[in-house]
Amino acid sequence: MALPATRLVCHGCGHQVPFDEPRPFRCPRGQEKDNVDHSLRRVFDADAFAFWGDARAIFLDPEPNPFRRYHALLYSYEVSIAGGLTPGDYGRTLDRLDKAVENIDGRGFHVTPFEPAAKLAHAVGLETERLWIKDETGNVSGSHKARHLMGIMIWLEISRRLDLQEGPGPPLAIASCGNAALAAAEIARAAARPLDVFVPPDANPHVLSRLVELGARLETCPRRRGDPPGDPCFHRFLEAWTHGALPFTVQGKRNGLAIEGGCTLVWEMVSTLLARDRKVDHLLVQVGGGALATACMEGLRDARDLGLIADLPRVHTVQTRSAYPLRRAYDALAARILGRALSSRDLQGSDGEIFDPATDDRRALEIRDETPASKVREALEYAAPNRSLHMLPWGTAPTSIAYGILDDETYDWLAVTEGMLRTGGIPLVVSEERLAEAYRLGREHTPIRAEPTGTAGLAGLLELQQAGVIGAGETVAVLFTGVER
Repeated sequence: MALPATRLVCHGCGHQVPFDEPRPFRCPRGQEKDNVDHSLRRVFDADAFAFWGDARAIFLDPEPNPFRRYHALLYSYEVSIAGGLTPGDYGRTLDRLDKAVENIDGRGFHVTPFEPAAKLAHAVGLETERLWIKDETGNVSGSHKARHLMGIMIWLEISRRLDLQEGPGPPLAIASCGNAALAAAEIARAAARPLDVFVPPDANPHVLSRLVELGARLETCPRRRGDPPGDPCFHRFLEAWTHGALPFTVQGKRNGLAIEGGCTLVWEMVSTLLARDRKVDHLLVQVGGGALATACMEGLRDARDLGLIADLPRVHTVQTRSAYPLRRAYDALAARILGRALSSRDLQGSDGEIFDPATDDRRALEIRDETPASKVREALEYAAPNRSLHMLPWGTAPTSIAYGILDDETYDWLAVTEGMLRTGGIPLVVSEERLAEAYRLGREHTPIRAEPTGTAGLAGLLELQQAGVIGAGETVAVLFTGVER
């Protein structure tokens, strides 16, 4: 009998989740006040998968539904087979859910475009065919967020069939006032599950109206006296979780199943590159909570381990100068790896040399190419049980035109930072002027109607171009996520 290829394992303590676990969302050994990062991460064993799966055939399959095409790589599929269901049972469950989503959104899940953007490449100083855009604006609910939540919901429906959950199941909960909330409301409605959404007092009224239409229950969350640092919506979400709500959220730290649905995005990119015999040297990903970047890191690693790509591209992340908690965490880890002092001023952040991509490029390549892998591993092993020394909640209420990446914390910071350290990626921090420039260029030189959050990755590319980081003949991929409403 073949060994399972996909498992959930705690990043902080190594606990492995059994397939019959009724709540595989966070490590059961973790407590909310622990300083250990007890987040579950998906671990994929390419050797075990190769025992019974033909990866190349899967990735070149013309099946338009990504959850159908890549189902054999999903944890929920492993759970279904371990529980005695057949591949046909799994497929019918997936199809029913996707059809229900289509009835609500007007479209089900389908492969989204990943194509060269010749006009935009010329506008930013790259050769034609050297800039590729992954366009998520036509996905369910208008962003990539639905991918993450569909991955969770497929598991929930499979667990219902396997009687892993007693009764109708707990209510779902999410803290969001934008694309994640809209995606959660649509998919929860498709599965006829109640959803509580914790929103800020200044949430977009049009978004709130749509959430109510979809049957979500809203709770407005002003900051309370005595609240700890961080988002008050997130604090109320944690309280709901404590009282039994299920985290239906785009945060891998809060729900270990949230990442692999997002992996379908980068698996689609790999499929296109494989079919056209192309490769990508750099990938730019905008970061708020970090689930999208984590999914990209994991999906690329899967493709490499399966022999579908030779090398990982350099994965660069993009945050705004209004809030860059990921950058601070990366700086702390990089200093530890390189044996360099890091001042408190560095951790608080300041305009100046720490935002120089050329300097950052040299540091990133020194870690990737010249530093023993054991030093990187030791630093990561130290960081996992010492979260508060690296990931600090942002101390002020940030504002930006890229409002979708203003998370007080990068919740999936450890996996994202590890990915950058190992691929030579840079944690870029960009100005409001650069964000506005990227949004303008995206609208003028592509037909894609992405909002400023959705084009933030392009702002990072502009920074790299100006610093001379993109080499001659190198190919860059940027994600456009989030339709302008």
